[in-house]
Amino acid sequence: MQKRRRFKQQVSLEERLAEEARRLREEAELLPHGPVRDEALRRARQAETGSHMSEWLGSPGLQPPK
Repeated sequence: MQKRRRFKQQVSLEERLAEEARRLREEAELLPHGPVRDEALRRARQAETGSHMSEWLGSPGLQPPK
């Protein structure tokens, strides 16, 4: 059986998603209006939402159901 190669991420998931969203927004600004630009903006929004959800799920205020 092959062993999985594991490594520890240097940057948190939230930071990586936020950086990806920023990069996609900058890319979209350079594109002409159309479906390609809309797709880049959609992916940026998804990355931002994922970052916010990950922060929310990891927050200490979140309590398990009783």
